[in-house]
Amino acid sequence: MATNVPADDSVRISLLTCAPGTPIYSLFGHTAIRYEHPQRGLDVVFNYGLFSFNTPNFILRFSLGETDYQLGVQPFENFRWEYEYFGRDVWQQTLDLTPDEKKRLFDLLEENSRPENRVYRYNFFYDNCATRPRDIIEKSINGDIIYQNLVPEGETRSFRDLIHQYTPGSPWGQFGIDLCVGAEADLPITERQMMFIPFYLEKAFGDAYIENDSTSRRLVTDFQTIVDAEGLAEPPTFIENIGTIITPMVAFSTLFIIVLIATIYGIRKRKGLWGLDLVIFFVAGVVGCVLAFLALFSEHPAVSSNYMLFVFHPGELIFLPFIIRDVRKGKRSWYLALNALVLTLFIVLFPIIPQRFDFAVVPLALCLLTRCVSNLILTYKKN
Repeated sequence: MATNVPADDSVRISLLTCAPGTPIYSLFGHTAIRYEHPQRGLDVVFNYGLFSFNTPNFILRFSLGETDYQLGVQPFENFRWEYEYFGRDVWQQTLDLTPDEKKRLFDLLEENSRPENRVYRYNFFYDNCATRPRDIIEKSINGDIIYQNLVPEGETRSFRDLIHQYTPGSPWGQFGIDLCVGAEADLPITERQMMFIPFYLEKAFGDAYIENDSTSRRLVTDFQTIVDAEGLAEPPTFIENIGTIITPMVAFSTLFIIVLIATIYGIRKRKGLWGLDLVIFFVAGVVGCVLAFLALFSEHPAVSSNYMLFVFHPGELIFLPFIIRDVRKGKRSWYLALNALVLTLFIVLFPIIPQRFDFAVVPLALCLLTRCVSNLILTYKKN
């Protein structure tokens, strides 16, 4: 791509906002910048959302908050074909920039797209495919962008509020995010912070003004749909349909009923059911190790204070051999007594804990509590 493009009023620069997709990483939509220069035959898209699952240790790096994204440049027709193929709408907002601002923005984008500059450390809330275009557009403006209210005056939003707004059709994805994201995600955020969601950025740009000395102009001059995916999207797969029917609440409530029936049977027959305990406490311990790992080592800003660790914690894996030994020998376990107390407090105090949980976690907590209490009852009767 040629450098030193002269200021030209025929150039058009637009913000592209893309509809959500089915994979969890696309549930919140996408943002890109389109650059059109008819005289030079250029029509390209600058896309800050490129990453590869083939990156070495991708899952580990993502868990640690060390995921690297990069800026890519592709022909607009290729970009449009991709979204048509996946059945996702794309909307375009043409920006009212002066020739000098357009040139400055293109120069900044071209500088960013160089191999030594294109890679950046991705952060879902603070530095992503929506915040990067906003920041570089703001940097190119000769003046200030004045944003209007994104939410009614007096109302607040949190990161979790916005996540839930875009995940109702993906209950398992929402449950997984809620499981990992801690109390920090429930704090009120500013309207600028809301722009990490592409649709909030689109709304902010649509209502914004550029002010420079005594002049004022709207940031967006035109809005149009450039990919209308109605009728293009493929119907949901069988797995996707099952995932919306068998929600976490349905699945875990069913699990709790099974555990409760098995526990009542075990108490009546005075059997410890150590095999059931092995499975339940092992899974809970593995989940607890993941949450503890995120809280202690991840750079993600909203996972460090996670009250879910009162339900799922590494202790259930560390003490598992002792739990099974005590259950098999009919010996009272101090760990199960302590765990039962913690789980009881979590369930009782659930409404006032300063973190919002998916209610589907309650049946899981009840499963663990039921097994703890059952073993305490059996050892009490035996003694």
